[in-house]
Amino acid sequence: TGQVELGWLELIAGEPFEGEGLPPEDAPGLHIHLADPLPGDVIDSFGFAKFERTFITDGEVGDFTFATYPSRWWVMPDRTHLIGEVREYQAEQVQQLISIGVVEGDANRNGVFGARTDEPIHLLEAGSPETSYLIARLRGEMLGEQIPGSRMPLANQPFSIPEMLALFCFVEGFPADGTESDLAGRIDYATCSYSDDPASLNLLGEGVTWEARISKILAANCGGCHGGSNPQAGLTLVGDDVYARLLQPSMQVPELNLIEPSSPETSYLYLKLIGDDSIIGNPMPYNPLTGEGTLSQAEISDIETWIVNGAVEDQ
Repeated sequence: TGQVELGWLELIAGEPFEGEGLPPEDAPGLHIHLADPLPGDVIDSFGFAKFERTFITDGEVGDFTFATYPSRWWVMPDRTHLIGEVREYQAEQVQQLISIGVVEGDANRNGVFGARTDEPIHLLEAGSPETSYLIARLRGEMLGEQIPGSRMPLANQPFSIPEMLALFCFVEGFPADGTESDLAGRIDYATCSYSDDPASLNLLGEGVTWEARISKILAANCGGCHGGSNPQAGLTLVGDDVYARLLQPSMQVPELNLIEPSSPETSYLYLKLIGDDSIIGNPMPYNPLTGEGTLSQAEISDIETWIVNGAVEDQ
């Protein structure tokens, strides 16, 4: 039926609506609030919701579909509010949709849609890795400002230092008037400014401390599902308040804190990371695409060391 600007998304948990007519305004499901009324007169239909972003490529404005969600949809009377059915088998897909960083035009949910004051951001800005959106999604920030959504890649290990160095040097050396053929060019590490200190590109940090290492491991490996406005299982592992939350009881096993300083064997988050027999559900991190997922042994060892040393926040 065409494009309409998205205001905000909300997932309301519960059993899907089974009655006749339209569901209640607060019925369980995926709620989409729009800037303008949806064209047409359909109020109940099966179909695909497509989520698109607008980018500029070679000076041309184009739309990129980055996610779709097939479901039964109800269009509420004002036609700016849609409710998508979420069956049990669709719950994981919806969580992934919410976690990938859908840009909300009315994030404050007050009916006031913000306007973009800056120029559109390119996926790759020739000569400037620091302002390339693709790299910002890998790092979770751009020029010190947090990027909405979870770090990428969502279902794979974060880039290693050599991989990040290759990407940064490739973008820095890419000519401003480059063409598609330049994508196959050699990476010039010799003149790349980032070759002087590649360790600074480490997504996982250095040193077994909360700020420098542990928080980055959790954000890079777990933030895809446990971040954003609707984190899986209600557990957020990205943001300013994460440390305080880790010292509180687990929702799955309330008698155990997520992190118990000096005691890895009674820290429920650590037990989830190592796949201990006592946990409920799957070990974490869990890759929904493969049914597998684990931290490297070095990362697990660093988390264990941090806990044994008291799980201190500011050292």
